[in-house]
This record gives sequence, C-alpha cells and structure tokens, in this order.
Amino acid sequence: MKKSVTFSFIALVLSLMGAGHAQTTTPPTPTTRILAIGTLNPGVDPVAARAILPAEVRETVKLYLDGKIEQWYSLQGRPGVAFILNLTDPAAAHEMLEKLPLGQAHLMSFELIPLAPLNPLRQLQGMAPGSP
Repeated sequence: MKKSVTFSFIALVLSLMGAGHAQTTTPPTPTTRILAIGTLNPGVDPVAARAILPAEVRETVKLYLDGKIEQWYSLQGRPGVAFILNLTDPAAAHEMLEKLPLGQAHLMSFELIPLAPLNPLRQLQGMAPGSP
C-alpha cells in the first residue's frame, strides 16, 4: 500500500510540473534551506588538502552542533561534500563556508543552491494563496 501511495504522490507532482504548470507561473516560495556542494578547486594538490582535513572536520562538526549544517554527505565518485544548511541567505552561507580551513586556504569552493518548499504542491485544491 505504501509504495502505491508514494508512486501516486510522485505521479501527481510530476503531472503538476507538466505543461501549463511550470514552477515559474506560481508565486515564489521562500528559501528554507541551502544546498552547498563543495569541491576542491582546480589544480589543488590533494596532499595539501589532506593536511588541513583534521581542522576542517573539527570546524564542520562545530557547525553541525551549532545547527548550521542539518545534513552532510560525501559526493559519489569524486572528492567533495554536500551539505544541507539551515540558512536562508546565500551570502551568509558563503561567508560561513569560506571561514572553514579549506576555504581560508583557497582550496575548496562551494556551489550554493537555495531550496524552497515544492512549488507544484500549491496547485493542490485548497493550497493556493488566499484559499480557505
């Protein structure tokens, strides 16, 4: 039963994202999280990065314990990390990540992607702004 409910929900969301229901036609949603994808800068010596890694891990754990990082992952098939940040301002996220040891050493850069609630769900009956 659970698989069919999940499949039905996914099918509904995908159908809402089709023609005439593009996310750009609905009101903007607020940024609630930021996806930060960190990779070593081109030409960085991996040995130099590994030397800084113990300090990088300690500082990253502090950000997690402070509630700034909600989730953290390794990238599959290449060196790097992905963080889900409990921040809503990309400038603040950039500033925070640049203060990490690898950022201070100019060895790692982050791509920041603001995330928001799934906009097509606003198309469900009763979910549009101003509806009862």
